Amino acid sequence: MDGYVAHLAFNSDDDGTTQAFYEAVLGWSFEPWGPPGFSRAHIPASAELIAAVQQRRELLPGIRTTGPEVTIAVDDLEAALDRVIGAGGEIVMDVTQIPDVGALAFVADPSHNVVGLVRFAASS
Repeated sequence: MDGYVAHLAFNSDDDGTTQAFYEAVLGWSFEPWGPPGFSRAHIPASAELIAAVQQRRELLPGIRTTGPEVTIAVDDLEAALDRVIGAGGEIVMDVTQIPDVGALAFVADPSHNVVGLVRFAASS
């Protein structure tokens, strides 16, 4: 089947710190794999992955976003944001309510990769 997301990578200058961030915030477990400086985690499959094209913006002040944008679903957005801060990340866009979607925030990991966190609204 064509068109499914098969790989997601976060570039890092400090692999251990960046791995620890995603382990603390999302519960992922990384293991060394392949060449030096490369580890991977198997993450839960999405019930539905959405692809979008959108107008470019600056999530980090003065830096126009390049590359794909990644948004990860969480059950409790406020708890996840607390874990972001506790794990050395920062909130770069406060929680925004999107009608018929849910609550969205953007965070930066310790390597300054920007990631969206979303708590989807309950389906009716």
